[in-house]
Amino acid sequence: MIDLNLRPANLRRALSTAALCSAVALTACSGATGNARVEAAEASGDGTLRVGLILDNTGQNSFLNAPQLAAAKLAVQEINAAGGHKGRPVELLPAGTGQGAAEQAQALVAAKADVVIGPTDSSHATAAIDVLSRARTPLISPANTAAGLSSIRSGGYYFRTAPADVAQGPVLVKLAKDAGAASVAVLYQEGSYGKDLSDAVADSAEQAGLDVLATAGFKPGHAGSAADAAGKAEAGAVIVIARDGGQGALAELANSGVDDKQLILSDGAFGRYGSGLAAGYLEGARAVVPGQLPDAEFQARLLAVDPDLKDVSFAAEAYDAVTVAALAAARAQDDAGRSIAANLIAVSGGSAGEGPGEACPSYRDCLAQLKSGPDANYDGESGPIAFDANGDITTATFSVFTYGADNNPAVSGNETAGRASD
Repeated sequence: MIDLNLRPANLRRALSTAALCSAVALTACSGATGNARVEAAEASGDGTLRVGLILDNTGQNSFLNAPQLAAAKLAVQEINAAGGHKGRPVELLPAGTGQGAAEQAQALVAAKADVVIGPTDSSHATAAIDVLSRARTPLISPANTAAGLSSIRSGGYYFRTAPADVAQGPVLVKLAKDAGAASVAVLYQEGSYGKDLSDAVADSAEQAGLDVLATAGFKPGHAGSAADAAGKAEAGAVIVIARDGGQGALAELANSGVDDKQLILSDGAFGRYGSGLAAGYLEGARAVVPGQLPDAEFQARLLAVDPDLKDVSFAAEAYDAVTVAALAAARAQDDAGRSIAANLIAVSGGSAGEGPGEACPSYRDCLAQLKSGPDANYDGESGPIAFDANGDITTATFSVFTYGADNNPAVSGNETAGRASD
C-alpha cells in the first residue's frame, strides 16, 4: 500500500498561497464572457474526447505531480473500459512540467484538449483560466482552495473538485461544540487565507450558538501577543488558523498556558510537529484536512498504474475531475468544451428541478443513470461533488486527525460540510 505519510504543513499548504492574486487579477479574464455553466451549447466536437493535465508543481512540491497524473491515467483507463466516449477511446494528452500554467494551457489548447485538469496551486489558476476560457475549454482543478476563486471571471469555464478554504469553518466550529465548548477564541495568521477562514469561523460559531471571545491575528514569528489574547479569553476551545506560522503560534500558545485538548487546527496548521514542540503538548488536539484518505482499493488501482507512487495527495480529486468531465460529455453526446461546461452541474448532482436521484459511484454506473433520466449524481473517490453556480463543490468532506503524545496526528474520523447548491 501507499505510505500515507503526513507532511509538514508548509509543504501541504504552499499550494493555495496567500499571494493568490490581487482583486484586479481575479477579474483579469477579459476574454471570458457569458456563463457556459448554464448556457445551451450546440454540438461542435470532433468525436474524440481529449483530456489535458496541467502539472504545475516544482521544487519541493514536485512530488504532487505523480499522484494527479496516475489518477488521470486511471480515470481514462476505466472510462475506456466502460466504452469510452460514444464508443471511441478517451485520450489523455501528454503532460508537461517545467513550464508555467499559462504555457501549459496554451500547449493543451494547441493539442485540441476538450477539458483540462489542474492546476494545483491556486496562485496559478488565473493564468490558466485566462488562456482556457478564451478557447472555450473547461478547467477543473483538483486542488485549488483559495476563496477568491469562487468569484473569478471565467465565462463559466472554471470548476474545482476541492473545497474552498472557508468550507472548513463549520467543521472547525463543530469539533469545538462536540467537545463541549460553549465559546471559542480564534488565532489566525494574517493574510487572505487566515482572515477569510477566521470570518467563516465567526459566522459558523454564531449560527451554532457559540461565543467568540477573542479573535487575534499574527505575523509568522510574532504570535506572542495574539497567543496571550487567546489564552486570557479562557475560551472552551482555541481554533488555530495558520500556514507557515503554525509551529510558532502553537509554541506561543503553550507559553500562554492554553491546554492542548482545547486546540483545534485548520488544514494549514496541520502537520507532524514531533520534537518541534514541547513533549506531549499536542496530545488530544485535533486538526482537519480536506478530503478523505483514499481507501485500500483505490490505492491498489493507482499502484497498478504507477507502481512507484509514494503519495496520493489530490489523486481522488483529480480522478473525479476527469470522470465528471467525461460524464458531462456523455450527457451532451458531444466532446466540445462548451458542451462539457454546460453539463458538469447536471452530472455532478448539483442540478436543480426534480433532483438527480441516487448517487452513482463510477463512470459506468452513471452512464446507466443517464440512460434512465436526464441527469446523473456522481459521487466519486473524493466524495459528493454537486457543483454550484460558481463551479464550487457544495458538499465538502474533511478528515479529522487527533494528535498523540508524540505531537503527531492520526486519523480519527470524518466530517462533512454542505450547503444547498445555487
